[in-house]
Amino acid sequence: MREGAKVMNKALLVIDFINDIAHPDGRIAASAAHVLEQDAIAHANQALAHARAHRWLVVLIKVGFDGGYQLQPKGSPMFGRAHQLGALSLTDPGTDFHPDLDVQPGDLVLAKPRVSPFYGTALEPALRANHIDHLYLCGVSTSWAIQAAARDGHDRDYAITILEDACAAADATEHHTSLRMLGRIAEIIKVSQLA
Repeated sequence: MREGAKVMNKALLVIDFINDIAHPDGRIAASAAHVLEQDAIAHANQALAHARAHRWLVVLIKVGFDGGYQLQPKGSPMFGRAHQLGALSLTDPGTDFHPDLDVQPGDLVLAKPRVSPFYGTALEPALRANHIDHLYLCGVSTSWAIQAAARDGHDRDYAITILEDACAAADATEHHTSLRMLGRIAEIIKVSQLA
């Protein structure tokens, strides 16, 4: 390391790899096919192993609402029908993490009531408490939750790196379009480049 170079404290944010969204049998699984095509969960597990080995803060984030859907924005085009579909209830296995995702007891798990992992969650206090200044992002979907996390994180002055092969969207076109936009505010790499 060059003299005067700052050591960055890093966190890996793994976003919305839950059954309702990322599993083919999920209730709102628009990204599930691309998750498989990208082998996104296997890549996320590689990133998780790297993060744990290097003592990064690991944060697993899921979108979901209380059992009575009182936190659900009923007028939202994205979330407004969740209660009718029985989707995204934190009291239901649909918001459990995908069974292939390597979740460990020491991971910090947060539930978010909106697209951004910063909104209505303890993410910011957790990052501040651990002196984090560099966020590595993966999950679904590239065009929504990853976009929101990258933009919000950027505007809070975190360095942002997106692990592109550990992300997925509705399809490859949407995924790559989103990454092209995010390239203005984030570094885009593959998980293999972590090593």
